Amino acid sequence: MSSEKIKVAITQGDINGIGYEVIFKTLADPKTLEFFTPVIYGSSKVAAYHRKALNISNFSLNSVKSGEEAMPKRVNIVNCLDDNVRVELGKPTQTSGMAAFEALKNAVEDLKNGFVDVLVTAPINKNTIYSDQFSFPGHTEYLAEQFKASSHIMLMVSPKLKVGVVTGHIPLKDVANSLSPERILDKIRVLDHTLRTDFTIRKPRIAVLGLNPHAGDNGLIGDEEINTIIPAIEMARQEGIMALGPYPADGLFGSEQVGNFDAVLAMYHDQGLAPFKSIDFAEGVNFTGGLPIVRTSPDHGTAFEIAGENKADASSFREAVYLAIDVYKRRKMHQEISANPLKKADIRDLEGGN
Repeated sequence: MSSEKIKVAITQGDINGIGYEVIFKTLADPKTLEFFTPVIYGSSKVAAYHRKALNISNFSLNSVKSGEEAMPKRVNIVNCLDDNVRVELGKPTQTSGMAAFEALKNAVEDLKNGFVDVLVTAPINKNTIYSDQFSFPGHTEYLAEQFKASSHIMLMVSPKLKVGVVTGHIPLKDVANSLSPERILDKIRVLDHTLRTDFTIRKPRIAVLGLNPHAGDNGLIGDEEINTIIPAIEMARQEGIMALGPYPADGLFGSEQVGNFDAVLAMYHDQGLAPFKSIDFAEGVNFTGGLPIVRTSPDHGTAFEIAGENKADASSFREAVYLAIDVYKRRKMHQEISANPLKKADIRDLEGGN
């Protein structure tokens, strides 16, 4: 497969949101197809509806039964829905959630069969997709279950910053009780491995945030830092991982010091994602570390409020596609080097001396 273009599986996401718009805008330039072969998992009928709503012409789709049949230099589409599916732009509906899940399920099956190489997911609505078949907080947890990944991490990536989280989509009131030295250590390990393997950083420096304001002020504002976070950092350092902290979130993100680290590990969702999106929302990408397959997505949601209005910025989705391809290539190089230690010099060149 090394001589073939990378096949990028793209799920349609919620059909009432901006998924198709950012997909179309990403694939609009014919030169894009020189670098990879896109395979959209969705519906030709739904795609046609969005093309009409967005007044997009000269954009053809090649229908295939699976990613295995995808043709290079064409935008391929695997039809996962029947023709009776109804699009209601800007509205979260049970139908749009079902459509998002069917696309994801088909893409995952092709990934397992080796018909496609990487996965890029358009945004879903967590309320509408939730069902007996999808009882997960989001893509990350579903994919971890499908690919038997016991340890994984949601990692936000941009040219300026990488931010991972210990706890993901859970209520804020449950965060403190969800933390333990073992859980934090597990995330540090996955983050360190991801930075080495997927981003070719030889000796990653990881900043670990505290949970409380001022990182607890030596126990004056909570004791989670003393009893939970610091023990995890110390265990990680005993394993040779360069984990430092805990740092106050406001102080670290508000200073140039954040640039001294290869990644930041936050304790909960908004502690990490709010500053990340404030710093680099346009080019941000959601990457799932720890999976045996490569999966990325844009760092925004379905944006129902502008669906069908041709106002969506495709920058994040475009970066998600490119990051998936880059990580796939880096993993392949690591595999080759592991099989042939004489090629270690090659990885040093790729790392740029990091």
